Amino acid sequence: MHTRRLWPLVTILSVPAVAIFVVLVVAQAIQILPALIAMSVLATATALMLKPYIQDLDDVARFAKQLQQPEELPVPSLRTDIANDLLTALKLARREHRTQSEEIAARLKFHETLFDSLPSPILLLDRQRRIIGENAAARKVFGRQQRDRDLAALLRNPDLLDAADQVLAGEAGGEVEFTLPSPADAEYRAMVEPLLRPGSGGAAAVLSLHDITALKRVEQMRADFIANASHELRTPLAAVLGFIETLRGPAKGDEEAHERFLGIMYEQATRMSRLVADLLNLSRIELHEHSRPEGRADLAAILRRVATGLELTASEKLMKISLDIDTALPSVIGQEDELTQIFQNLLDNALKYGREGTPIEVIGRVTSDLPAGMADKSRPAAMVTVRDHGEGIAREHIPRLTERFFRVDTARSRRLGGTGLGLAIVKHVVNRHRGYLQIESELGEGTEFTVYLPVA
Repeated sequence: MHTRRLWPLVTILSVPAVAIFVVLVVAQAIQILPALIAMSVLATATALMLKPYIQDLDDVARFAKQLQQPEELPVPSLRTDIANDLLTALKLARREHRTQSEEIAARLKFHETLFDSLPSPILLLDRQRRIIGENAAARKVFGRQQRDRDLAALLRNPDLLDAADQVLAGEAGGEVEFTLPSPADAEYRAMVEPLLRPGSGGAAAVLSLHDITALKRVEQMRADFIANASHELRTPLAAVLGFIETLRGPAKGDEEAHERFLGIMYEQATRMSRLVADLLNLSRIELHEHSRPEGRADLAAILRRVATGLELTASEKLMKISLDIDTALPSVIGQEDELTQIFQNLLDNALKYGREGTPIEVIGRVTSDLPAGMADKSRPAAMVTVRDHGEGIAREHIPRLTERFFRVDTARSRRLGGTGLGLAIVKHVVNRHRGYLQIESELGEGTEFTVYLPVA
């Protein structure tokens, strides 16, 4: 290597001296043989002087080629000042390059972490509307990585796809509201904006999703509350006003009428109070239905506590609550107070509509045989059945039992103190816990309510 580079350089440097010797020979100032000897000596001396420089420069070149390797390289030992200066400059350049590379890597890592930590789902789209990037929130919503898929394969909303196409065609960004189907349908506002500069991988637009389910539910709940409350409160309120008018008029001095009417007014006011409490409770549950609860709850302890609290009510109807709970019944994912509401309502319902003198059966088991409507099939479920031996429910009414204010027998339900909201509360709490409510009934035989809840 050194020789191949050395002799061409020696030849180039010897050209002026050779020209001088040729002139001297032509002018007969020197003989040819001494001239040749002198030129040979001159070339050899030049080669000897240049050799260490060529060797050092080769070592520096080799060192420079290996600078891209991550490991620390041995620094070559050099003999010439110019090569040492060049080597020092290379080492300084390498140090600066590594510092800048580390800074760039740190910035890149920070931006990746920041992107992944944003709470709203975000997707990056290329010019062909393919997904080329997503953050952790998007993976949580959509279940797995969606890269290299067309946006239409993930979100089939026509308005959203049109907005994305318009942005990718160079138009201004836009907003679209849509519903994302799930066990508890979520409402999103999608914002599509173009990127000012193309990103890595060809990113041309960013799609961000903002969960507005809570806002939509608040709006809907406000409208439903006004409609339902005004309808359900009209009858008891009219009764109370009527009795007040009677007490102030025809029955003003009638003590017997006062006692009787005040008792009825108290019952109607109590009914209104229960109705308002159930409406507010249902509204609160619906508001948070889209967010899955965290924590663990001891289901067996909840069932025993609820049964104990209703023993007096059961004894008044000569009924008994029979508990058959598996000793290995595990804890479930959920909030204890909300799960208590489920079984409080179901047992209260069974006591109201079961026949006097018949048992109420509560059965708790663990099962892996999950119903088709169960949202979370990745784990076994705790299955709790509440069975009464009442008159039963006609099959055509079963699908509507969990609707607000639906009653099979309105007069009987009101006479027993029902608000028509108990099973609606049960349904929404079960949905929030990603469980499943199954209802079976036979006329003349009784009714079974079975709740499935994912185990912790």
